[in-house]
Amino acid sequence: LARASSAKPLRLRNLKTSFEAKYGESPLFYACAPGRVNLIGEHIDYCGYSVLPMAIEQNIVAAVSVNSSGTIQLANTNPQYKDYNVSSEGIVIDRDNPKWHYYFLCGVKGIQETFEMARLAGMSCLVEGTIPPSSGLSSSSALVCCAGLVTMEANKKSLSKVALAEICAKCERYIGTEGGGMDQSISFLAEEGTAKLIEFQPLRATDVKLPDGAVFVISNCCVEMNKAASSHYNIRVVECRIATKMLAKARGLESSVLLKLAQVQTELKASLEEMLALVDEVLHPEPYSREEICKVLGVTSEQFSADLLSANTQHLTHFRLYQRAKHVYGEAARVLRFKSVCDSAPADSIHQLGELMNQSHASCRDLYECSCPELDQLVDICLKSGAVGSRLTGAGWGGCAVSMVRSEKVESFLQAVREAYYLCDPRRAAMEKESLFVSKPGGGAAILIEE
Repeated sequence: LARASSAKPLRLRNLKTSFEAKYGESPLFYACAPGRVNLIGEHIDYCGYSVLPMAIEQNIVAAVSVNSSGTIQLANTNPQYKDYNVSSEGIVIDRDNPKWHYYFLCGVKGIQETFEMARLAGMSCLVEGTIPPSSGLSSSSALVCCAGLVTMEANKKSLSKVALAEICAKCERYIGTEGGGMDQSISFLAEEGTAKLIEFQPLRATDVKLPDGAVFVISNCCVEMNKAASSHYNIRVVECRIATKMLAKARGLESSVLLKLAQVQTELKASLEEMLALVDEVLHPEPYSREEICKVLGVTSEQFSADLLSANTQHLTHFRLYQRAKHVYGEAARVLRFKSVCDSAPADSIHQLGELMNQSHASCRDLYECSCPELDQLVDICLKSGAVGSRLTGAGWGGCAVSMVRSEKVESFLQAVREAYYLCDPRRAAMEKESLFVSKPGGGAAILIEE
């Protein structure tokens, strides 16, 4: 992990001053974890497929002091996030009430359980974030990662970046989100100046050089979407899990051990194109009822609820399996094509990558149904304003779009989007400064030691 004790930028000096005013002592160290923008590969990490994100400069930073009390004191520089104190021997995470401090405690608990520590060092923490919340830029996962890093350092433990990423991906599930690991992986494995292809099982990250002459612009549609506070996200996870079982059953595979769509492809030794054809052959576009799924899989309604549904999806009666599987296999193929174009750098690479981004958005909108009217409007405005490609990024149902824009058109693009989407609406106009910005690939999580 990057460690530094160089001259502190103004932001850290201000955080130190706030920390001293709050706790009456200086911080011992700082930890930071970046947000991310996913360039392509939406909703496929939890299906076992590779994704292609980059870290952004917006991040979560914590100032920390350590003591022997065993108590964890949490405070946030944003007054809308209330203080919270808890004994390290009694950490309980309320998944029905996803407050900011519970995300932090996910990271704490992940490290505590990894090292089987009943009692942790006492910590006083002051957290500051510059990632817009519920915007699809991974503010919650960055908070979990920052907390994992803080807890490791405060308790004098050591882990590799890969191990930290895997622990933080698992422990975020304490809050009820059944994510796939992309957000935590890029937060730890990011490097400045390059996007990353993140692959799973085993977790590894490969540099992806983005084309010269193009920049990525992030624009927030100003509709918030909290994954843990709604069931949209977990419904998609569940639909993909059921589709996995249905495809496995149709091909005579042992469906009880298969949970991810990628595993079916591996078992069948098939290409992604062959998997898309299999979906057309096996699954019907009309929604499946519980009864039909139970009949095909040979399970009772009780087994179905217990084995396939999550806590917040027990109410579901119908499932769109065909559409979800079509999106996942198609999107997985687009990620590989995106990486291939970046690697081979043909003369028209910017155009090719833009087309892949546009196809991705259409699939998210029409097959995965994870967009919303405001995001679709924003993507449309971005394309009309000169973007070569534009798509929703993150979970969707709100949050941000990412657009690829030729370098020479950036200023005119920003002005056109500003006028067409933000300035015509008073609420959006007030949020415009932090909602529309150019992003370059940033570095990963780090510890900064107080000199």
